[in-house]
Amino acid sequence: MADDAVIIAARRTPIATRGRGLSGLRLEDLAAPAIRAALEDAATAAGCDIRPADVVLGNCMGPGGNPARVSALAAGLGVEMPGATVDRQCGSGLAAVIDACAAIRSGDARPRVAGGVESASTAPVRSLDGVPYSRAPFVPAGWPDPDMLQAADDLARARGIGRDRQEAHALRSHQRARAARDAGRLTGEIVRVAGRVADEIVGHAEALLPRLAPLVPGGTVTAGTATRISDGAAAVVVVPRQGSGGTAGLLLRGSAIVGCDPRLPGIGAAPATLAALENAEATVPQIAAFEIVEAFAAQSLAVLDLLGIADDDPRVCADGGSLALGHPWGASGAVSVVRLFSRLIHDGAPPGTLGVAAASVGGGMGVAVVVEVVR
Repeated sequence: MADDAVIIAARRTPIATRGRGLSGLRLEDLAAPAIRAALEDAATAAGCDIRPADVVLGNCMGPGGNPARVSALAAGLGVEMPGATVDRQCGSGLAAVIDACAAIRSGDARPRVAGGVESASTAPVRSLDGVPYSRAPFVPAGWPDPDMLQAADDLARARGIGRDRQEAHALRSHQRARAARDAGRLTGEIVRVAGRVADEIVGHAEALLPRLAPLVPGGTVTAGTATRISDGAAAVVVVPRQGSGGTAGLLLRGSAIVGCDPRLPGIGAAPATLAALENAEATVPQIAAFEIVEAFAAQSLAVLDLLGIADDDPRVCADGGSLALGHPWGASGAVSVVRLFSRLIHDGAPPGTLGVAAASVGGGMGVAVVVEVVR
């Protein structure tokens, strides 16, 4: 019999810029601590050990070899524990959570671990006919396949999002993240890795932002309004609602994965969110908390515009988003779910409260989920 799927635990590593604080760690070194911590939290919440049936992780640029299975072994879950790796680029971690929930909702009532992991620092260099490349094509030959930076600048131009507005959005993300860190609001979700217990929040001085040169000639996107490529991992534990024993958690109300124009991939989170809301029979005004992956300020603002949400809406990335924390590609969607768990479950939101996690995806896609607090 099919059942609802509930996230009862959610943890993540610190997030660090590529080549810096976590650069010496492989994928499994990042994912395993998050998996173990999430399972320990789940056992505490449920009052019994949780034995997952599978580990499903998102990953974009790793070495292959099924990083989810490697991470499950590294986490000490035993040789009988399988693993599945999902690649939907920047939406991979969120797609992995959707897949884990779908298995339970389809009738397999065994718990799952889901999440994402990315080590941009150790990602291998690939080559085609002896020519190195940083990423594989997102579309067939003959289709537009812009670099993500160019795509963000094109989106800013197409949507009329000026540099001043982008800088204000980036500054707000950094200010919120620093305030959350200083107040200890991020501490409970972070597991210690390589001696680190806090995100690497670089921050930008307001006076500095206007002096940064555009990254695309004649454009508006700068280093201050683009996220940092980062290393990190996140994991959640998903169980059937009937077997949760009344444990507080986030019930999956709806989800969606959509396609959009590959020339302007940054808007993908908007149609995905609208589709997920329709699936959940909910509306934008009903959502108490949004976590939307911020790859670029221009991209984030375009999504907010399409959703009819104000730039400074306190519901959106209330403790700072990827512009401040960093963007570990395949993990970022799962990090968004961890952030929702902290904001809604740890902070005591009442039953019925709704949240949304969403990500735009290179190549023209969007991924989104709608979750509901249950207690």
